[in-house]
Amino acid sequence: MKKYILTISFLLLGILQINAQEKKESREKIKALKVSYLTAELQLSSSEAQKFWPIYNVHEEKMDNLRNKWRVDIKNKIKDAGNLEGLSEAEAKKLVLMNEDLGKKMILEKEDFLKKVSKFLPYKKILKLHISEKEFARKLMRRYGKRNKK
Repeated sequence: MKKYILTISFLLLGILQINAQEKKESREKIKALKVSYLTAELQLSSSEAQKFWPIYNVHEEKMDNLRNKWRVDIKNKIKDAGNLEGLSEAEAKKLVLMNEDLGKKMILEKEDFLKKVSKFLPYKKILKLHISEKEFARKLMRRYGKRNKK
């Protein structure tokens, strides 16, 4: 019986590890597609690209960290309470303020990114970047939406 439980435990652990690996690979594939899409859309010169991509990658990492913090800190606290109704008014206030703080940090990060890239990119390309990021997200959602409907 002990061997049976141990075998099942290792099997489940292996499945969970494979699932986590697949999610990581999927995120990396999406990032690569995004870089490729933005490269084509922005038509950066080699000089612009050398300056742009390191700054953009750091910016994206910071934004991802802020979004993950929101998901982990806020969503998990609501989940731990069972639902919104399970939160006390004080806990809800704390989460609202935390959400506002994260929003402000995201705005500051966007402003910092703009300040850095505007030193070498024309504003038309910066505007094209914003539009292209939204278009990429829309196309990605359509693609995954179609895949999930099948």
